Amino acid sequence: HEGLSEAETHALNARLILILANHIGDLDVIQEAIACAHGAAIAAPDVDPTKA
Repeated sequence: HEGLSEAETHALNARLILILANHIGDLDVIQEAIACAHGAAIAAPDVDPTKA
């Protein structure tokens, strides 16, 4: 994300998520991944994913 604005970073993340979801193709697996990510975000709210 180096050199990208915050909006460009968010757009890149969204495109990447859609591409990966398309490759996975299994709705149950995608929903489980979303639930895991959501739980991780709640457990570590001070983490900035753009800085990771």
